[in-house]
Amino acid sequence: MKRKIVIADDEPITRMDISEILEEAGYDVVGKASDGFDAIELCRKFNPDVILMDVKMPLLNGLKATKVIKEEKLAKCVVLLTAYSGQEFVQQAKELKVMGYLVKPINEKILLPTIEVAISKSEEIEKMKEDIKKAEEKLEARKLIERAKGILIRKHGISEEDAYNKIRKLSMEKRCSMRNIANVIILNE
Repeated sequence: MKRKIVIADDEPITRMDISEILEEAGYDVVGKASDGFDAIELCRKFNPDVILMDVKMPLLNGLKATKVIKEEKLAKCVVLLTAYSGQEFVQQAKELKVMGYLVKPINEKILLPTIEVAISKSEEIEKMKEDIKKAEEKLEARKLIERAKGILIRKHGISEEDAYNKIRKLSMEKRCSMRNIANVIILNE
């Protein structure tokens, strides 16, 4: 699967040079923007794996555009491109949680490894977020089941194990999750 990339830079020659490097390396450059506004629109349209974002651009600068892109989850990761290596820009980049920060001039030896690492890190973070979400869902289901067990124990004077087995049996009979059965028991209380 080809990785989709959007390039946002107000210099046409820079956009063209970066685009050539990326396409020769097998990436799919799906859009090129000359300002932050167009960068956001291209990300909305293509949801790229990476957006290479220049910091200083007309209409809407790269930092403000990055903030929108990150808040709206319009791209999997952002790599900033800039002629500025000042601490204030680096600090802003850190606050925006970008995946890379490249100081111009850019060449193939710097660009390609940065993109590969950025994609890898963004996938790793996405996987961690999914794992956390699954763990939270399991914990929530466990809480509901415990609550439902408590209701059954009080209502029927049965043991904790019997209450659990009753929920499990209903789950199998109704072909739905134990969480759903627990919800019904709680609702019925």
